[in-house]
Amino acid sequence: MNTYHESWKPLFNNFNISIDDIYSCSEVVYPEKEYLFRVFEMDVREIKVLLLGQDPYHGPGQAHGLSFSVPEGVKIPPSLRNIYKELQNEFPERNYNFDSGNLDKWFYREKIFLLNASLSVIKGKPGSQIKIWEGFTNNVIKFVSEQNKTCVFLLLGNFAKSKESFISNEERTIKGVHPSPLSAHNGFFGSGIFKKAEELLGANIDWSI
Repeated sequence: MNTYHESWKPLFNNFNISIDDIYSCSEVVYPEKEYLFRVFEMDVREIKVLLLGQDPYHGPGQAHGLSFSVPEGVKIPPSLRNIYKELQNEFPERNYNFDSGNLDKWFYREKIFLLNASLSVIKGKPGSQIKIWEGFTNNVIKFVSEQNKTCVFLLLGNFAKSKESFISNEERTIKGVHPSPLSAHNGFFGSGIFKKAEELLGANIDWSI
């Protein structure tokens, strides 16, 4: 359902987003309509980490409203697989074993806000609806920064780093290389970014899924 937690009401009141217009084009749009605002089920004041993605997966059955995540039973995407590798390298003592790409537990249990800068995408056309959402999600980042002073912002890749200007508490920001296969070996692997996130939080995160 396209519902959002009441803590987001001041933000949504400032935007008039026509869901019907987004899904009325002649092409297939992901995620399915009922998942569009799923990430906003979380109370803004409970967010521990904001992990920013660019836009939803553009293949059938992949996008379900959370950045980097896919439903149970769907093949783990390459970028997420690299995130898992880095987590295993950073925390070998925790014996993480990742056999699913579904990050529901990160979202619901660990309060990791899995936001995409674009909330929707046309099938097979990455980046196709970023312009529709950019103003809104820029303000989402700003709103989180204003409403939640303990949130850690995890910005991976140049696109995510470009959103730093919307974060008022810059000392809560961690910037890194994107985990995609094209760039992961150029500074993502071995970066220790997840340890840094836990250090900033002052608490451990259970990254198991």
